[in-house]
This record gives sequence, structure tokens and C-alpha cells, in this order.
Amino acid sequence: MTTEDTAAATAPALGTTTLRRPELLPVWQTLHGRLSSGRPVTRVRLGPLDDSQREALADLLGLDRLPDARPVVALARIEEAVSEVSGRTVRDVVAALVGPLGDRAGERRRQEDERTGLWTWLAGHTTVRAQPALADWAASCRAAGLVGGSADRTRTLLTDALTVLAELPGQAEPLPVFAARVLNGHTHALDDGTPLSTLVLRALATLYDTVPPQSAAERRALWSRAGVADDELSSTVLLAGLHPLGDGLLARLTRLCTEAGQATALTLAQVRSPGELTLPADSAPRVVHVVENPSILALALRRFGPHCPPLVCTSGWPNSAAVQLLRLLADRGAALRYHGDFDGEGIRIAAYVLEKTGARPWRMTATDYRSAVARNPRGPRPGRVTGAPWDPELADAMAERALAVAEELVADTLLRDLAAASRQEHPPDHA
Repeated sequence: MTTEDTAAATAPALGTTTLRRPELLPVWQTLHGRLSSGRPVTRVRLGPLDDSQREALADLLGLDRLPDARPVVALARIEEAVSEVSGRTVRDVVAALVGPLGDRAGERRRQEDERTGLWTWLAGHTTVRAQPALADWAASCRAAGLVGGSADRTRTLLTDALTVLAELPGQAEPLPVFAARVLNGHTHALDDGTPLSTLVLRALATLYDTVPPQSAAERRALWSRAGVADDELSSTVLLAGLHPLGDGLLARLTRLCTEAGQATALTLAQVRSPGELTLPADSAPRVVHVVENPSILALALRRFGPHCPPLVCTSGWPNSAAVQLLRLLADRGAALRYHGDFDGEGIRIAAYVLEKTGARPWRMTATDYRSAVARNPRGPRPGRVTGAPWDPELADAMAERALAVAEELVADTLLRDLAAASRQEHPPDHA
């Protein structure tokens, strides 16, 4: 090895020894903090330095006198000195002597991007878009902030909550059974007091426009309203005018009641086990109208009797029996058409029915509302109005007029539609 090679090999070692002087450690620690900020650094304030540290800094920088105890030094001057004694950069030396450099500004930007992405995802989720009342719940989640400061943990919890909401109403099963079915076997995920249970119940309270439950009894009641922890006999739905084919219990019950001009009150147990049931194939698809209020069904039966067209009543918020029946009819080829009250809750119920069953709105547009208000210019206020996914103008129209229109007040219009449907179902005999 030549003298030049030996000098080249020993120079970095000598420089490293100089840089590793204990008296310079405060300098490197200060630089580590500044360079890890992720922001541009041109000057660094050091100290306070004691006499031995000031001397070491003066040696490093080649100063002819000791610096102040809290000197401000240009980073370029330190860079020049470090390069001269070691051939390395300040960043390399600081990383080697103190530890890897961070990027706090970059980390803050990344975390902010994660948070923004999380809340954008939640607001745009299909379940929230389909039921705009949940937008208030999504906003409250954002206001509450991240769970444990983690966007990933928060997204996981929200994903589970949205999974539960998409599965409601339940199937009249105990809460642990429901939880196990929809949450990959996690029986206790919705136990009272768990973060997920609290989050879902807040969403249900927002949806139903009630105050969040405070007691165990109130929480059980809210779960029951959503079809969980209910039973197969108390959950019922009204049906009229259906002439299904088949020898199953549900088909025979509904035919018997229809022929008598009566409604059928079906339990969830009967809907779950309908037996043989098909819809007549003389019209495709077979339209089944759906209303919110029993009074409309009663008026239809009074007018049409045995010739009432197929009509289902949800009796307000649809329970498990109502949703299961509507899904059953849709699976058999029925085209569902829904109408409800023109008020805040009625719009939320309509959005819920459409999202859960695939029904389409029936005379539920902004034009229909304005026409109804023109005929009924006095009435109560509509309450909290949220968006109608099927007609963006409807919420604006209701906010502008600030009047609720009960379904019964447009019964004549609905009955005319049903009369037309009845004529199609039962054309006059010209033989």
C-alpha cells in the first residue's frame, strides 16, 4: 500500500474521532432535532454550551476564539467543517452519531392526508349515501376524532359499524348471534359498552332522530327497533291483494285473505318459512305497491275489496318482517314501489326502504310534494329533513315550503294509481 493510500484510509478515521468528541454531542443532538423537522434549515442555534463544548466547537469550525454559550451557526459552515475532517455530510454524521433522521413535517402531512382520506371515505360510503340521515352521524364521528390517534384503527371500527348498519334490520336473533353472523364470528363485538356497539347505536339514534340511549333498557329497545333481539311473532307486516301460487302456508294465507277482501298480518316466522310461493306470470314484472301507513291499506281494501292490487304496509319504520317480505317478493320477481309521508322522518324511512329492499319511489318527488302542498297549504313543520337520494330537489323543496304532508292527505292520488293497477290485474270480462 502506498503512502497516499494509507493517508486516504486513515483520514476518515481521524475525522470520525474528531466528530465523536463527547463535547460535540450537544451539537449533533441539536442538529438532529432541526434536520428531522422536515423543514429547510439554514442556521442553527446551539447551546447553552459549557466551556469545553465551546472549545470543541471552535476547534471543529476553526475559530480563533471561543463562540458564545448560545451561538447561532450557519449550517453551511458546519457542513464545510464536517466535510473537511471526514468527507461526509452533516446529515450522514448526525444519523450515525445520534440516530436516523425523521421528517416530522412530512409525517404530519401524511397523517393529515390519512385523516382527510378517512373522513372522505366515510362521507362517501354507499351506506351513508343511501341513507343521507347518516351524514350527521359521519360528521359526529369526524368531530370525535381518531380512535387512539390512529386512522387505521378508526377505519377498522367504522368499517365494522357500517357492516352492521348494512345488515339491519336484523332477523329477530339474539344480539350475540347477530354479531357472530355479520362480524366473522365475533360474538361479543356488540356487547353493551363496547366501542362498536356505542358507535352503531349512535348511528341508529341519528337515523331514527332520537336521543342516544343512556340506559341499558334504552339500548335494548333501540336494538329491538332495528330488528335485533326481537322475536319472530311480535314482528309482523300487513299485506293485501296478493294472489300467489303455491301450496305453502304464506301463499294459502294470503290467497284466503285476499279472496275475502281482508289484509293478512304475517309474522316474521311465516315470512321466513313461506313454503311454496310464486307470483302469477301474467304480468312482468308484477308491481307491488308499498305504503307507510295502515290507513292507506285500509282505504284501499274498503274501495277495492277482493280486487285490491298487491299492497304492503310497513307501519312506519319497517321491521324485520316487513323487510324480509319485501325482499321475498322482489326475489320472486315483484317490482316494488314505495310511498310514505312527506316529512323528515318519512323521507328517512323511504331512503331506508329503498336501500334495504331495492324498491323504487312512488310519487315521492319534489314535484309530487309541491303538488301535495298546493292542495294542503296548512300543516305541521316537517322536522329534521335530510336528503332524498332518489331526488336531490326534494329536500330543498321541503325546506323551502316547511310543511309536512301526511300520506293520508294524498290518499286519493294513491288510490287512483291503485285503481289503474287493479284494472290491469282484473280487466273487465267482455265475453
